[in-house]
Amino acid sequence: MNDQTRLSGLLQAATPQGTTAGYMPGFGNDFETEALPGALPQGMNSPQKVNYGLYGEQLSGTAFTAPSHQNERTWCYRIRPSVKHQGRYERIDLPYWKTAPHIPQDVTSLGQYRWDPVPHSDEALTWLTGMRTMTTAGDVNVATGMSAHIYLVTASMEDEYFYSADGELLVVPQEGRLRFATELGIIDVAPQEIAILPRGLVYRVEVLEGPARGFVCENYGQKFDLPGRGPIGANCMANRRDFKTPVAAFEDREVPSSMTVKWCGQFHRSEIPHSPLDVVAWHGNYAPVKYDLKTYCPVGAILFDHPDPSIFTVLTAPSGVEGTANIDFVLFRERWMVMEDTFRPPWYHKNVMTEMMGNIYGQYDAKPQGFVPGGMSLHNCMLPHGPDREAFEKASNAELGPDKLDDTMSFMFETRFPQHLTEFAAKEAPLQDDYVDCWDGLEKHFDGTPGRK
Repeated sequence: MNDQTRLSGLLQAATPQGTTAGYMPGFGNDFETEALPGALPQGMNSPQKVNYGLYGEQLSGTAFTAPSHQNERTWCYRIRPSVKHQGRYERIDLPYWKTAPHIPQDVTSLGQYRWDPVPHSDEALTWLTGMRTMTTAGDVNVATGMSAHIYLVTASMEDEYFYSADGELLVVPQEGRLRFATELGIIDVAPQEIAILPRGLVYRVEVLEGPARGFVCENYGQKFDLPGRGPIGANCMANRRDFKTPVAAFEDREVPSSMTVKWCGQFHRSEIPHSPLDVVAWHGNYAPVKYDLKTYCPVGAILFDHPDPSIFTVLTAPSGVEGTANIDFVLFRERWMVMEDTFRPPWYHKNVMTEMMGNIYGQYDAKPQGFVPGGMSLHNCMLPHGPDREAFEKASNAELGPDKLDDTMSFMFETRFPQHLTEFAAKEAPLQDDYVDCWDGLEKHFDGTPGRK
């Protein structure tokens, strides 16, 4: 009863934010939150004077004139305006974090590739120094395409802050737990969760449980959104209520700090005398968000045939071509297989889209061996791929009945652009040189006999 009040005889909740402490539910909602009472102006965005002596500032994630259903911005009420969170910038080098276009002349990207998990080292690595780019696609200068990274983080950022002007980051943890202390609130993420960090958002990354390893999709184009469900209707797949945006949190610390900015693939650092995480209150729809992948409700075939993998799309970043994504984030999690007289694993395939996959945990049904948790694979545009012999023979001869794919969670970053390997992916990451040989054992069964199966 302590968290409830009675109004007109009705028992009313006292906390409207939702049922998860520290977060507000929804995706693309217009949120409002304040860390101090009365800090958030009501009825207007830019009063002549803001309570507590705060500064009003707008963070725009889209052009001012973007259509209303796509227009995203957040009003922040902060101790100092962002112009005080920077000084003169100096160029710095983060050699393992690459940006498209990046096409090494001595690297062959055409092929089917698979990697074992990138191992941790004894070196202390932060979010910035531990980022390892595997592939790039498109061109950041014209706001199209993406990069796929692996992060290896063993040390927290101390009085060190970062934002990217190049795009939003989709973070997929595989090992360890991280905290993103952002200017709009705190997000903690662990394996089987994801987080989206918008373009321009300032944050630092702390290690809650290390070492931490995971995957990052850097999206240079239009921001991620939920896919249209079409005839599926209003439910299933990823539901908006399961996305969580943090409540306001701030710090007022006078301490020598640094701000690093990623801009057009370059990194610049500026020294500042205080923490920039000073937003006391905010309202808007441009904010970081987290999502528990275990709440994803898969939809599939319930009589025959294997559907296209797009049926498992969690998030999509559109391009200028309708139905052709800049990036799709696709999840292959536990699910029931009930199709009759059907080859149930993913079929053999050549695709105009490029598929970058990662394994969070468990075993992937099309590749029972070799694709291990923490590993990645790449099947570039129009390169054939599909089940290996073991998976083919098992699925072709199995006695079919209801079968649950259990203990499995893999994902795919799918893009309409060819992905180019970095020098790290080709020469330093643990590439499985024999991956392409996994199809050598496939046999010719055709002998011209009608009715042979």
